Amino acid sequence: MKKFKNLIVAVLLFTSTLSFSATVDTLKIESAAMSKTYKAAVVLPKSYAKSKKKLPVMYLLHGAYGHFDNWLKSTPNKDLVKNLADQYNIIIVMPEGETFSFYLDSPVNKESQFETFITQEVIQKIDKTYRTIANKNGRFITGLSMGGHGALYLSAKHPDLFCAAGSMSGAVDMSVMLTRDPNAAQQVIKLMQPILGDRSNDVKAYEPYAVLNLLDKIKANKLPLIIDCGVDDFLIESNKELHRRLVYNKVEHDYIERPGAHTWVYWENSLPYHVLFFNDILIKNQQVAKK
Repeated sequence: MKKFKNLIVAVLLFTSTLSFSATVDTLKIESAAMSKTYKAAVVLPKSYAKSKKKLPVMYLLHGAYGHFDNWLKSTPNKDLVKNLADQYNIIIVMPEGETFSFYLDSPVNKESQFETFITQEVIQKIDKTYRTIANKNGRFITGLSMGGHGALYLSAKHPDLFCAAGSMSGAVDMSVMLTRDPNAAQQVIKLMQPILGDRSNDVKAYEPYAVLNLLDKIKANKLPLIIDCGVDDFLIESNKELHRRLVYNKVEHDYIERPGAHTWVYWENSLPYHVLFFNDILIKNQQVAKK
């Protein structure tokens, strides 16, 4: 009988824990720019339902060949994002970026306008739907690979929207996709054709979108940045070059190399460092606001 009572108590405690853990919404977001409707995964911390407090938002971008729910399905620990939302009391938004958009506004394809989608339509929808800190002081952005490029690219061009940005294994020089592996280049050219058109085979066509070439904007913006890449990642050299250019231009940033490759094991390890970095920025913003 005593064992049975203990079992009942354990079940009730477990159920209670589940009832108050982070929740995930799948939100449909209409894009007037692309005449489409896309989905975004929105993780709400357990505190959201119990308080009327406005919360900060982290935009978390997926990589190439991926979709909006990758961060929830592909990490070894499937509760990673939910646990971070609970731990830091933040809303985490994972918008759709299609498999090869690189979060750009395509100059040739009106159906691929993901810079506009993220910076105007997604953010606006999130701020209207949820109880958010609806200004740059409560909003930050990061992502992996293509999403790392996207986070740095969008924050560089729209510093009025974000208080900090990050990149994990970021494709900070997109032209590497053409020059690294001649055997894979044809596939890249085909995938980028809907974005860059007939110039998808021209290295120079990628230059205006490369984070490496946005140093003037990044320096002027003075946004806090966190950038990391695994030492065995095929993008490590371009990330090292970005670090060198940031140092040369005296742009303050956190740069980390750690063991790992272009894998979900690496990104699962990396994301908590980014959230910690952003949380420190939020604390500083709150201290300034109180003065």
